Amino acid sequence: MENKTILSVRNVQVVFDDGFTALHGVSLDIGENEFVTLLGPSGCGKTTLLRCIGGFEKPTGGEILFRGENIIPYPPYKRHINTVFQRYALFPHLNVAQNVAFGPDLRREDKKKVARQVSEMLELVGLAGFEKRRINSLSGGQQQRVAIARALINSPSILLLDEPLGALDLKLRREMQLELKRIQRESGITFLFVTHDQEEALTMSDRVAVMRSGHILQLGTPEDIYNEPRSAFVADFIGASNILPSTMVHDRLVHFLGVDFPCVDEGFGENSPVDVVLRPEDVKLHPLTDPYENVPEGVVESLLFKGVHYEMKVRTGDDVLLVHSTHARPVGTQVKLTVAPEDIQVMEKSEFSPDRRKAAQAAEKGANH
Repeated sequence: MENKTILSVRNVQVVFDDGFTALHGVSLDIGENEFVTLLGPSGCGKTTLLRCIGGFEKPTGGEILFRGENIIPYPPYKRHINTVFQRYALFPHLNVAQNVAFGPDLRREDKKKVARQVSEMLELVGLAGFEKRRINSLSGGQQQRVAIARALINSPSILLLDEPLGALDLKLRREMQLELKRIQRESGITFLFVTHDQEEALTMSDRVAVMRSGHILQLGTPEDIYNEPRSAFVADFIGASNILPSTMVHDRLVHFLGVDFPCVDEGFGENSPVDVVLRPEDVKLHPLTDPYENVPEGVVESLLFKGVHYEMKVRTGDDVLLVHSTHARPVGTQVKLTVAPEDIQVMEKSEFSPDRRKAAQAAEKGANH
């Protein structure tokens, strides 16, 4: 059962004074108690969209509906939305409890009630007993928790988080990914999270919106985004992938690496140019002596140990494939390659296609000479 929609972004556009368009008619529905992540490279518009929702940027077109009401005319403090920025903006002259209580104290709420709420929020974020600690004595992860507690004590319906893990080291960042998801579930508040880190997005989110150049290219569960990317850009941005120019021979048969492969995709026509995405873990390597017929052959060009798997590059003809396997093949080993039909993702060609990128780069190079 889907969560009831709490926030609807409708055809939101943002054009800056210099004429640059940051958002091109973006639309997005977010459900109650949902963890949604805006994912994309720098400059894709994800932070601009977050700022529009929070009230820090005014769209030049479209609507932002909170429970059906357009909130664009309202300032940030009149929206049921709080924001945690990458720089936590904590007050160093106040202790932890005073930082968390800042909002209720500003509204002159009952001090006993506020003290109780502060204790509850610090318990929720795992900082019980830290009430009297100074901000400068806390680690980066602890400061982040204080910032989240300060936002949550205001009982927002939606919490916006703008790359809050960016300043943390790798180990702490991974710990906080799990903590943020726990806090979101226990608080029952809708989280809208912005990041350029695909691991963060896949780890924490109920749904992920992949953005590029002011557009949402794909919105879906982490599993859908990873296993069924709708464009070469999404496939390349979400994890490692092999993107190969291919030909759809007919339904359920696609030609790449010089061989016809059975697949599960339909509706691309006959003898149509397409792209194929192969995840590195889905490409299987076999000795030349194995009885596989009509499959590509290649040679291992590099081998790296990555801890949980080996990473290999395998050349077959003019193409080099990235392969992840728990079984190492030494450099120079000749192999056969197989891929299961359900692991072949066929997509229509886009500007991010490998052959189109090569053509564009060649044209650009020629124009510069």
